[in-house]
Amino acid sequence: MAHVITQACCNDASCLSVCPVDCIHPSPDEPGFATAEMLYIDPAGCIDCGACVDECPVSAIKPDDKLDETNRHFIDLNAAYYTDHQPIRRKPVALPLPSPPRRAHIAVIGSGPSAFYAAEQLLSQPGVSVDMFERLPTPYGLVRAGVAPDHQSTKAVTRMFAATAARRLFRYFLNVEVGRDITLDELTTRYDAVLHASGAAHDRRLGIDGEDLHGSVSATRFVAWYNGHPDFAHEQFDLSGETAVIVGNGNVALDVARILVSDPESLAPTDIADHALAALRRSKVREVVVLGRRGIADAAHTIGEFAALGNLRGVDIVIDPDDLRLPAATAAALADGTLDSMLAAKIRIAQRFSAQPITPGNRRIVMRYLVAPESIIGESTVAGISCVHNVYAEDSKVTATSLRFTTDTGLVIRAAGYRGSPIPGLPFDSGRCVVPNDEGRVSQTRGHYVAGWIKRGPTGGIGMNRICGRETARTILADLASGQLRSPEIPRGDVMDLLKTRGAHLIDADGWSRIDQHERSAGHRAGRPRVKLVDAAELEAVARRPKHE
Repeated sequence: MAHVITQACCNDASCLSVCPVDCIHPSPDEPGFATAEMLYIDPAGCIDCGACVDECPVSAIKPDDKLDETNRHFIDLNAAYYTDHQPIRRKPVALPLPSPPRRAHIAVIGSGPSAFYAAEQLLSQPGVSVDMFERLPTPYGLVRAGVAPDHQSTKAVTRMFAATAARRLFRYFLNVEVGRDITLDELTTRYDAVLHASGAAHDRRLGIDGEDLHGSVSATRFVAWYNGHPDFAHEQFDLSGETAVIVGNGNVALDVARILVSDPESLAPTDIADHALAALRRSKVREVVVLGRRGIADAAHTIGEFAALGNLRGVDIVIDPDDLRLPAATAAALADGTLDSMLAAKIRIAQRFSAQPITPGNRRIVMRYLVAPESIIGESTVAGISCVHNVYAEDSKVTATSLRFTTDTGLVIRAAGYRGSPIPGLPFDSGRCVVPNDEGRVSQTRGHYVAGWIKRGPTGGIGMNRICGRETARTILADLASGQLRSPEIPRGDVMDLLKTRGAHLIDADGWSRIDQHERSAGHRAGRPRVKLVDAAELEAVARRPKHE
């Protein structure tokens, strides 16, 4: 028997450190780690010790004989990785962290994974304290507001974040907006360093006609809506038509498609927002068309998420075999067995989907490859979307053909990716939509650091944010140790008073504990992990309640 890593893998890489036989790859020091969709266990090397199972923060590692039929394909995927990847068989050496020569206070702006991983590393050094500022009344960033509600195992990583927040030298400043309730200059003069981990909260534009019509919405808004983000809880989306179209085919697009066609009763036991569940129960959507400009060989979705679509009950995954054309070199490598095993697996999954019969009465996800939107049609409201067929040229680049078609729909969801926004007072690379930096140290700006998507762009998930946040924390500690950072001009003791005088409705650790307990208690009564509060005023009110209530 061997252990197997499954779809829930977050690339956290904590499992590598406990594996006694070095059979989990790629590791952070291997070139493929940054682009790896997940980690893989070598079945030939696994000794079935189970150490990785206990270490995995999202319960993604299972014994191969305990997998049900919906997950058994991960046995082959784990093994396939090792057919043409030669991992570096060595344990990475953990370098000692620089030790600050004095007490240091760090302000962290943002409360997502990169912020918490950085905070964890900073707090591991004696005398370093962290104050975390978050605009929302609740922490955890996209783990709370972005991870799909039917992926509860992924959200289990928040247990690690909660352990960091429970440290003696950690403080929450939730419901506090930097720039409104307290200025960046005020933080700069009161803390040894300011770490910006604000993410990339805005959607990328398509740049086509009709993009701003009513019924054309960003996946950013839609995902935040069904996850109960207070800024989007009162949004309304037209789900009265039978067909919805999603532009883009990354994991977010698959999440949205899956939520739209899933049986609402299968979502009811999750932490999906109540208003979204009610809307989905009324929804008339029976078909979701997912558009990808390039072919299956370049599809942005990961293998695990793609394969898992086949587990949806009452849903057909429809792919036209003609849409699975490959670049000539890729097709040749697939035919002679020299194609990268992971890419070959993705193509074969798509081919299996395309060969499956259609079941009358089932809902459908239609995956369209080599199709690009040209315009969204309608006068004031979306009525359809006009698309063009693409082909691969000899150089494997995608070019448009003369073949066009129109799909009737009242809902177009744009899932073309996220982008970061400028942070006032810091330099900004408008091309990459990131803050220019050197290992997290903001260019030409003393005392400011970045981590997460605002540092490197909107790529990689929880695992990459762990590497990224820890790298920035190490940079801060090194600058403290070398004396590059000056001591604060003003003691940070007046931060609370500043916030109170400005009317900020601060939520501290106790307040968040009350919110968390309220949601979990409501969830327990309903047979769910939690019932989310989605109204900012109600969140504030619950945070202020006496503990005995």
